[in-house]
Amino acid sequence: MSRRVLILAHTGREEAMAAALEVCLQLQASGLIPVMSQNEIADMSSHLGLIDVPIEILDVDVALAGIELVMVLGGDGTILRAAEEVRGQDLPLLGVNLGHVGFLAESERADLAQTVEWVVQRKYVVEERMTIDVTVWAQGQKILHTWALNEVAIEKGNRERMIEVVTEVDGRPLSSFGCDGVVMATPTGSTAYAFSAGGPVVWPEVEALLMVPISAHALFAKPLVVSPKSKLAVEVLTRTEAHGVMWCDGRRTIDLPPGSRIEVTRSANPVRLARIYQTPFSARLVRKFELPIEGWRGRPGEEAAARTSQMPIVSSPKPRAPVRTPLRHPGSAGSQPETGRPWNHERGAGDRTAAPGQAEGAPTHHE
Repeated sequence: MSRRVLILAHTGREEAMAAALEVCLQLQASGLIPVMSQNEIADMSSHLGLIDVPIEILDVDVALAGIELVMVLGGDGTILRAAEEVRGQDLPLLGVNLGHVGFLAESERADLAQTVEWVVQRKYVVEERMTIDVTVWAQGQKILHTWALNEVAIEKGNRERMIEVVTEVDGRPLSSFGCDGVVMATPTGSTAYAFSAGGPVVWPEVEALLMVPISAHALFAKPLVVSPKSKLAVEVLTRTEAHGVMWCDGRRTIDLPPGSRIEVTRSANPVRLARIYQTPFSARLVRKFELPIEGWRGRPGEEAAARTSQMPIVSSPKPRAPVRTPLRHPGSAGSQPETGRPWNHERGAGDRTAAPGQAEGAPTHHE
């Protein structure tokens, strides 16, 4: 049975179209059949000239059901478009970054030939990424049901006015405030819009949902990380006339009049990403964000660990018993009056210093 690989490229960039042609040539030479959409083939022909390689046309020569893998040439936006186009099919996406950060991409442009070779040899694994279902209600009617891989963002419709919202978790209201918007994201989306809004970075294998306010005018407006079984909701309040707008992955949008309600739950249909590098997510963070790691020494080797002795246990000191001073009878030798000054028996009565408030020379109670 022939193996077919779908190539989706950012045809607005000449570099991406040249990379797509290179992939088609290498796949054809390796016995695989490259597949592209008719529009992208036309864009490549208009920029690169005659395409002298047999390429099957998607939905004309072959359907998505006959595709083994999708190679995506571009940035994260192109990968999000590819995920949208193959939604409903169990097709893995393998991204080659031709953009800036390219957090969803698996390899870089310099490794393109090696990446194609790994595809030919099936040297890749597939991991599933959580997606979210998004439902929009207005005036008691469901007006939209869609999905997102990264996030759904509720934003203010007018630049000069904040949007008033109330947030909800599991059917209970949490807080209302004015803000520029609210982002509800997946762990995959935690390094996208939610990251820019000040949300936490969540490892992709962690199952959770995020809610991150954007520039909220409130004391309690912290990012939330909740169970993947939870239902998140945001309502656009009617106490002002401010409208909102909703974006899913920056691709699908709808206006939100006052009184709109947006509900988010975990979707039953994940996105499948092909991985050729078994790189820890922390290493991906360092590489993509160019994080400084100078001074890191790492864990000592086994030899150094063997030389390490057990830390001694220091017991807590026991409390000492209080020192008891024997009481002396008033008037005995060495006793002191209430002033705390020692009594000098050799001093005369006239030399005694008067107590505060007592006239000098007046008799004391001893006299």
